[in-house]
Amino acid sequence: MRLAFFISGRGSNMEVILDAIDHGHIPATANLVLSNKAGALGLTTARERGIPSIFCDHRDYDSREAYDYVLAHHLQEHKIDAVILAGFMRILSPVLIREFQGKMLNIHPSLLPKYPGLHTHQRALNAGDTEAGATVHFVIEELDAGAAVLQARVQIKENDDVAKLSERVLQMEHIIYPLAVKWLAEGRIHWRDGAAYLDQELIPEHGVQFTM
Repeated sequence: MRLAFFISGRGSNMEVILDAIDHGHIPATANLVLSNKAGALGLTTARERGIPSIFCDHRDYDSREAYDYVLAHHLQEHKIDAVILAGFMRILSPVLIREFQGKMLNIHPSLLPKYPGLHTHQRALNAGDTEAGATVHFVIEELDAGAAVLQARVQIKENDDVAKLSERVLQMEHIIYPLAVKWLAEGRIHWRDGAAYLDQELIPEHGVQFTM
């Protein structure tokens, strides 16, 4: 499976997936890294690994759709099979999502459907939640609302702040995202009629629950 990664920053989730590919754990190749930020550290990572990388500035386009047409062109040019969003801070339009429906994954730092959007850890702390976590999901046109594939939970501790909580959640992201990408590359997970399936079995609403 030929993968493209969309990033806006350091791309730490991308790095752990690339490591898993290099070690033969994921039957895929990284064929493109694309960022909307020129200074994204993940672009340097891509170049160091010899992966084609592109900076495409969204500010150069009049609309979200116009920008996504260009992204779609790059994906077609590199014969991409699936797109992995790894900290890409742009809301994608139907132009791109429909073309890769069921072949685009994202990881979100909350226990979806709780807290879509931004500031997830602060919102969990403000609400007095006892746990937080991360969810890998298929991307659909509604933000952070696609069918969940895999979810990991962490306990919220009494002395937690956003930095401490986000670090523990990120550690779990680095475990479950490569696993979900592996399932995708192996053809084990599918999106159909708004639902996610693993080995042809319907995945529960909150995703497969990962345990250590």
